[in-house]
Amino acid sequence: MAKLLYAFSCSVDGFIAGPGGDMSWLTPHLGPDPLVDELIPRIGALLVGRRTFGGDDPHRGTEAAGKPFGGGWEGPQFVLTHHAPEPVPGITFVDDLADAVTAAKEAAGDKYVNVLGADVARQCLEAGVLDEILALPVPVLLGDGVRMFDRPGGDPVGLEPLRPNWYRVG
Repeated sequence: MAKLLYAFSCSVDGFIAGPGGDMSWLTPHLGPDPLVDELIPRIGALLVGRRTFGGDDPHRGTEAAGKPFGGGWEGPQFVLTHHAPEPVPGITFVDDLADAVTAAKEAAGDKYVNVLGADVARQCLEAGVLDEILALPVPVLLGDGVRMFDRPGGDPVGLEPLRPNWYRVG
């Protein structure tokens, strides 16, 4: 059965996007990464937050713009939103987290559902459905922006190391 994986690139100070969701900070750091190359074929579906779906793209201005992993992955995408836009081929808009998780896991089969977006990842964690986390630190300090995980007043969450930068939740 599919597992939910929150895999993300982040600045060393813990931001996945700059102020206003700006992703241009990541553009100079895109390129071959053995861990990402190993992960991509293991992803069966994406569970994407609405802001991430409609947000900035580090591949902006290239042929890879708007494509998951810069065009390195294709498959079913489920966007969690209460305000679905007009239909988009290959993308399912879902307004309930449990329904989105169920649909994405069914679509992924025995592969990962890769969670994209800090808020949807937080929701998955709080719902107890997030299985693993893969943090890919990038050698830059942003100082401000969208934190990879933000839960003010929340309790610590224990993680079990699986391998470098890869953890099992709880």
